[in-house]
Amino acid sequence: MSVLASRPSLRWAVPLGVAVAVFGVAAGATALRASAEPSLPSRSAAQLLVDVQTAKLDALSGTVVQRADLGLPAIPGRIGGSGSASLTSLISGSHTLRVWYAGPEKVRLALLGTLGESDIIRNGPDLWIWSSGEKKAQHKTLPPGAATHDPSDVTGLLPTTPQEAADKILAALDPSTVVSTAGTAKVANRAVYELVLAPRDATSLVSQVRLAIDGTEHVPLRVQVYAKGSTSPAFEIGFQQVSFDRPGDENFQFTPPPGTTVDEDKPDGSAKSGPPARPGDAPEPGDAPKSDGGMKFSVDRPDMAKPDASGIAPQSTVVGSAWTMVFVARVPQDARSGNGNPLGAFLTTLPHVSGSWGSGQILRSKLFTALLTDDGRLLVGAVTADRLFQVAADPAAALK
Repeated sequence: MSVLASRPSLRWAVPLGVAVAVFGVAAGATALRASAEPSLPSRSAAQLLVDVQTAKLDALSGTVVQRADLGLPAIPGRIGGSGSASLTSLISGSHTLRVWYAGPEKVRLALLGTLGESDIIRNGPDLWIWSSGEKKAQHKTLPPGAATHDPSDVTGLLPTTPQEAADKILAALDPSTVVSTAGTAKVANRAVYELVLAPRDATSLVSQVRLAIDGTEHVPLRVQVYAKGSTSPAFEIGFQQVSFDRPGDENFQFTPPPGTTVDEDKPDGSAKSGPPARPGDAPEPGDAPKSDGGMKFSVDRPDMAKPDASGIAPQSTVVGSAWTMVFVARVPQDARSGNGNPLGAFLTTLPHVSGSWGSGQILRSKLFTALLTDDGRLLVGAVTADRLFQVAADPAAALK
């Protein structure tokens, strides 16, 4: 299987695995730190780009450590923070994930928090999303040949594996990018080359991106994103342990534990909630598979935007390209309301801004800026606020 068989669908990105222990920030820093430079044949930046784009990956498993230090203000509710088992928590703090991959239709990812676990499992046509903390599971039966990812998934703005991160970055390669090398290092006890990418456009908040590319398999084992003015990564994701052996089929088998409420998606896109699983219907949570595995994928998760009753997905578009592209989406009124909605209440505390494009609230971080306009549009990009204001005034971002 060509790793880049279909770049737009991210088929080569390492799928995310299963049960993991969450390490602290110190452990994560140790896991991601490169050791003494190994001896590898010299490779130019152009040669490394060819290596990555022609690499083949048939199987993988391992432990991924992700750390985000975006300089975000405290966000209420379940979004963000180290040790959380919610998939939306990946926007801040330090997290450890387990990855199993045995082909595009056998993938498992697990994020294990201090009080629970979240799993995404694809096994042939069966797709499961499970939250142990909420005691809920969603099951979907996919048609033959269906992709696991969903392009309407706006919750996955941050990648969950090094290869997914690298895929997003390599898609931005054009004359707007300066490409160089930074020698060799070791990641997950494997020799790697370091490739450095930097944007030319001053409106990007990114200073540089460093990719650690496996010296033998040619797949990214670590990605570090540096914000302008920072000497440490604002976002970092890398393997702490990795194996390229094929994980066993038992890693992709899943039965909801007793007491789990199962939402069964129907072929017409609607969902039906079933009763909690009964004792004896499934193994205890502690009986979950314990071996290695790995790759990456985005999926239709319970917390993501869904089509309305008409079957039409929420409006969204992308304005621009490469390092300065901006994602624009329509946000429902109830999501912006502060009435009993912690996230909505948080949005009302953000600084108010206005211009020829209209008015709204703005969120600034080291690596990205988000603008929520009063007319219900959300604009997000790794760009300056001025760039967002410019896009907000662009007819292409009107979403009418």
